[in-house]
Amino acid sequence: MTEHSTSHHERPQPGAGPADPRGALLRTPEALPMPATEPLQLPSSAALPAQARMGDAPAEPGTTPCAKGSQGASPGPGTTANGGASATSDTSAAGGPEHSQPAATESDAHRPRPAPESIPAQPGGDQERSASVSDGQERRRGQGLPPGSPMPMRRDGDRLRFVGAATRRIARGIDLDEIVMGLCRATVPTFSDAILVYLREPLPVGDERPVGPLVLRLRRTDRIPAERDTENGFMPAVQQEPADLSAVTAELCQVRPGGALAEVLRGVRPVFADAPAARAALPELIGEDSEFTVPSGQRAILAPLRGRRRVIGAALFLRRPERMAFEQDDLLVAAQLATHSALGIDKAVLYGREAYIADELQRTMLPETLPRPTGVRLAHRYLPAAETARVGGDWYDAIPLPGSRVALVVGDVMGHSMTSAAIMGQLRTTAQTLAGLDLPPQEVLHHLDEQAQRLGTDRMATCLYAVYDPVSHRITIANAGHPPPVLLHLGGRAEVLRVPPGAPIGVGGVDFEAVELDAPAGATLLLYTDGLVESRLRDVWTGIEQLREKLAATAQLTGPDHPPPLEALCDEVLDMLGPGDRDDDIALLAARFDGIAPSDVAYWFLEPEEMAPGRARRLARHALSRWGLEELSDSVELLISEVVTNAVRYATRPVTLRLLRTDVLRCEVTDDVPQLPRLRTARATDEGGRGLFLVNKVARRWGATRLSAGKVVWFELGVPATT
Repeated sequence: MTEHSTSHHERPQPGAGPADPRGALLRTPEALPMPATEPLQLPSSAALPAQARMGDAPAEPGTTPCAKGSQGASPGPGTTANGGASATSDTSAAGGPEHSQPAATESDAHRPRPAPESIPAQPGGDQERSASVSDGQERRRGQGLPPGSPMPMRRDGDRLRFVGAATRRIARGIDLDEIVMGLCRATVPTFSDAILVYLREPLPVGDERPVGPLVLRLRRTDRIPAERDTENGFMPAVQQEPADLSAVTAELCQVRPGGALAEVLRGVRPVFADAPAARAALPELIGEDSEFTVPSGQRAILAPLRGRRRVIGAALFLRRPERMAFEQDDLLVAAQLATHSALGIDKAVLYGREAYIADELQRTMLPETLPRPTGVRLAHRYLPAAETARVGGDWYDAIPLPGSRVALVVGDVMGHSMTSAAIMGQLRTTAQTLAGLDLPPQEVLHHLDEQAQRLGTDRMATCLYAVYDPVSHRITIANAGHPPPVLLHLGGRAEVLRVPPGAPIGVGGVDFEAVELDAPAGATLLLYTDGLVESRLRDVWTGIEQLREKLAATAQLTGPDHPPPLEALCDEVLDMLGPGDRDDDIALLAARFDGIAPSDVAYWFLEPEEMAPGRARRLARHALSRWGLEELSDSVELLISEVVTNAVRYATRPVTLRLLRTDVLRCEVTDDVPQLPRLRTARATDEGGRGLFLVNKVARRWGATRLSAGKVVWFELGVPATT
């Protein structure tokens, strides 16, 4: 695969020769030819970094470190052609550190310091392999290398700069793929011509102890462009078209306990491929039948990747045969790269687990699906603030209430943390419990305020609680410091509802006020959090006005008699967000009011007397006949008789009976007794206790809900399809 440079410090200019300064990975002055009188011998300290040793005298002002092993370096001022110091530099050379050179003369003082375009490849070390000294000098000058090849490192400072640049690139990654890609692009072609990265499958998380055999999966490969790897390379000699390294190596490798690969991984330190342990481990890693060719000699390094607790993979660095082999110091470089990569992978896996936990927490705190109450259609959206802040305190909910009503709730807890999400979950649960008691909206907010104060003094939240009644076409709204809702009428007019703002939840000692407004059929109510309308680029009221205009413009697209589809409307609303408008998470709840027509509602009051069940049966029969549902008369009369009988037995005030015809037939019986009936199995000798058993068997659904003053028992029957 061809890798493109993302930084001018890490890739050479393609197509430039090594003598061309564009192709050199380290710009240095052109080396002068060395005299052929006698070969230059490497000093005994050639493997040391280009800096003063411990205990040496500090360098005098104006001195610069000498390149280690710089046989081909230009003789500067104050030095002779054969490397000896001139008379002007005897004192400096004797008194300074052994790796320092005399200060430059005035004519050379303003020469610009060489600036690296990239980090060079590896230098020749202390030992010559099999090449002559002159051949090594040619390679150090960049002579004799193929065009476009990286220049070798001239000193240990180059290695340090390369390790620094590579580790910075690896550290930039935040997830697993970014870290592995950073390792590959930092090493190819600067340090190696190809790399294979294997990671454990599956990767252990934190202190988890792996279970099962050790399996390595080839996670990523990288190499120089294929056109430069056709001769004496890693790929098969004959191939139709350039192939990736993963195509000729085994993807999975199961490490045999006690095998050669297990021993190398247990040793942690990188090893050359020509080491006895590596020679036996490489076939096990890349596959016994693989067409992949590992270069001979010290041109391959196998480096285990060890995290905080255990080995999590391995990296294989490769150089082509025509390139200079790795040296002993390169093992230290490979060890540094492997260590930084392994620790980064460990942290990335931990970050992935934390992100997964955050996602699961947010998902469980919010409703997976919304109910389908009678007379209203719902749509919702939730967007986190950013990928790095996956949890927040925004929530929404829709809670069915007695009498075919529905409670619509939107809230926002301060903060973007796990704590905010946990508090949001507690407040949402409290709101559901209070809604089940059928309390007025202002009372629900009052109890939520008390609950927030019990959770802590700094637990602040905003909330808007609305109750919609499809029979009366009215909506009651109470607000606790939340942005006001926007109502989109059927004709396309959008208005911001005038709702008392109230104080946020958690302040304490404040009263909440509720208002009752018309909710005409076909209108759409939009509840949202402040993340939709407020950002660093605009204030909240500017955002609300933009939202109102967006809703009105969207409604014009479908005409005055057809409201826009709810799902499409939500998407259009979110499209108003600009690039800098995502400072907070966003919760959006849209409700389309269909209502229930008065002709589909039948309502009666029954006195708590013995004749009430019979009267209830007659009234229900007449209503069903008017609606054309005579075939349901027997079932409805049976169930109404049982439910009304239980109600009038204990009630002290009139009992209400209501029939609602929508897509189902719903019957509701309300009395002033707070105790809820419970389904039980009657014994053979019992005279009663079978009424709810019949309701449970005949009705499609049934239930009982406690009210502020009594309870309501309801059941539903399916409406026959009309032909």
